[in-house]
This record gives sequence, structure tokens and C-alpha cells, in this order.
Amino acid sequence: MTVRRTPDPVTPMWRGVLAFRFLTWAFACGTVIVQSGEYRREWLAWTILGVMAVWSVVSSFLYLRERTRPPALVVFDLVLTTGLLLTSPWVLSDAQFALNVPLITTVWAAVAPVAAGARFGAAGGVLAGLVVGVATGLAREKFDLDVARDGVLLAAAGLLVGMASTMARRSVARLEQALRKEAATAERERLARSIHDSVLQVLARVRKRGNEVGGEAAELARLAGEQEIALRSLVTTEPGQLTDSGTMSLRAALQVLATSSVQVSAPADDVELPAHVTGELVAVTREALSNVEKHAGPGAHAWVLLEDLGDEVVVSIRDDGPGIPDGVLEQAAADGHLGVVESIRGRVRDLGGSATLDTGPGRGTEWEVRVPSTRGAK
Repeated sequence: MTVRRTPDPVTPMWRGVLAFRFLTWAFACGTVIVQSGEYRREWLAWTILGVMAVWSVVSSFLYLRERTRPPALVVFDLVLTTGLLLTSPWVLSDAQFALNVPLITTVWAAVAPVAAGARFGAAGGVLAGLVVGVATGLAREKFDLDVARDGVLLAAAGLLVGMASTMARRSVARLEQALRKEAATAERERLARSIHDSVLQVLARVRKRGNEVGGEAAELARLAGEQEIALRSLVTTEPGQLTDSGTMSLRAALQVLATSSVQVSAPADDVELPAHVTGELVAVTREALSNVEKHAGPGAHAWVLLEDLGDEVVVSIRDDGPGIPDGVLEQAAADGHLGVVESIRGRVRDLGGSATLDTGPGRGTEWEVRVPSTRGAK
């Protein structure tokens, strides 16, 4: 199957960059015509103007197609522009420098910072503008107010175009993510309707009849009930997907763990955390639930509670089992066997959080896991 590639949302901006390039070249051409006869080396002025014309045409073909728009091309554009600009001392006469006649590239030199902003964002545009600004000062062999003004304007142009290109890319990425989410929700709802009319009804009937018959059929009823709950959770819960910002929904990841003996409670809104944090918290919860299944008995129930406190996220795992007798954990630590307890605490410690175990004979076991809510980390 052929995967359709999303067009670069900044392509219309590149068309503006190229229009700006030809407009500034026309201005440079007019300047050379007006100053004709005054240059120190007339032939060099026309040669540079010709190179500018050729590069304007070549860059137009390259910049208009996304696959021929690599970062190296923009860097070469900046290097070429700076190199042509630095030939001004060999082209302009001393009298022209004294009269502040425009350098040989004139405003055509501003195109490279604009292109860098479109390709690399605000930082790239500002850096390219500063490079051209410094080259302007070197070409004029002075750094006065006019040179500083040109440098600020060049950096500002790169900054504005860079901010616009970054915003355009982010907006398109968010729109694509929303469309994928909408499509996934629609497909999940369709599957839910189909499964409800077939598989879920069969499982519900097996569970009901098994409980009525009793004996060995009761065990089948229990298993059917667990599968019914798990299947309902899969078709009604949005799967945990990695977003463009590198986060995943902890709420969706935990809800999949619900069974007939495990109840999961979570906020109505998504709790987005960095993907590795979500993965570790889900692993911690699975370990705690596995421990419940092994040591709390077949009839034990567990509850998982997710809380979003803003600056931190709290996951509580509680069961109604017999609890851990006094002294057992201390003896295990003395013997060097910490098992699941140290595994859970170690995972949480690596996340910069804390894990508290509350247990005792006859009062079950409860883990309270707290981790910082580092929303923007990747």
C-alpha cells in the first residue's frame, strides 16, 4: 500500500520567498544600471548580477519542490549570498562607498535569511539574518548605525518568517492528529456496535447461564465475564497513541487494565504525559495488580485510581486482600529479597517520584504512586 505523504504546509510561503527574490533582483538590476560607469570594476558588477539571476532561477525550481528542498540547499543559499555580498569592495569605488551606494547585492541579500526562516524556523532565520548583517559590515569595513539597522531588519525578517512557518507546521500537525483521532473514534464506535450485537451478547449469555448452572460452569462464567469486560474496555477506550509532542494518555492506557476484578477510575479529561512516563506508570500498575492476583487470593478485588493534581499525577492501586503480615517486608529486605516492592519503587524513583506502600494484616494492600507532571517533556 502506498503511503500518501502530507504536503509541506509552508510551500505557499516558499512561493512568496521566490517572488521576493525576483523582485529584489529587479531592484539590484536597476541599481547597477543607474550606477553604470561609476563602478571600480564594471564587468564584475554585471557578472555578479548574472550569477544572482542564474541562482534566482535555479533556486526557484529547487525550492518549489519539497523533495529538492534539503537543509543543505538553504545553507548553500546563505553562503552564496554572503560570498557575493563580500565582493562589494572589489566592485564599488571609494566615492560610491562614501555616498553609501547600495552594495552589489542590495536588498537581494535579504532573501537568504527569509528562506532560512521558512526552512529552519525562527532561530534559523535570526541566525541567517545576523550572518548577512555581519557580512554587510565587513563589506563596508565599518559597523555604524546604518549597518546595525540593516542587521536588525534582516534578523527580524528571518524571525517573522520563521515564526510563521513553525506555526503553520504545528497547525497542520494538530489538524492531522485531530482527524486521525476522529477517524479512530468513528471506527471504534462501528466496531463496538458490531461486537455488541454478536460477541458481547454471547459472552453475556455464557456468563449468565454459567452462574445459573454453577459447578464447573461457574468458572466458565467468570472467565466469560472477564473477557466481556476486557473487550468492552478495548472497544470503548481510545487507544494510547503517541502524539506529535511525544506524549501519551495515561488515562487511556490504564483503562485497558479493567477486568471483572479490577476497577479503574480516572478523570474525564485525558492525562497526557511523556510517553516513557506513561509506559513506566502502566508497568508499575501491572506489577501491583499481578501481585494482587498472586497473593491476595482468587476472590480479591482491586481498584486503580488516577488523579491529576496539576503539578503531579497520583496513581493508587488498592485491593481487599488479606494484606502483608507485619515484619514480612523487613525480613525480605534483610534476606536481600525485595521483589516487586523494590521493582515498583525503583521504577518510580527513576521518574523523580515516590511510591508509598500501606498494608497490614486484614486491611489489604495499597500503593500510592506520585510522579511530577512533566507535560512537555519528550
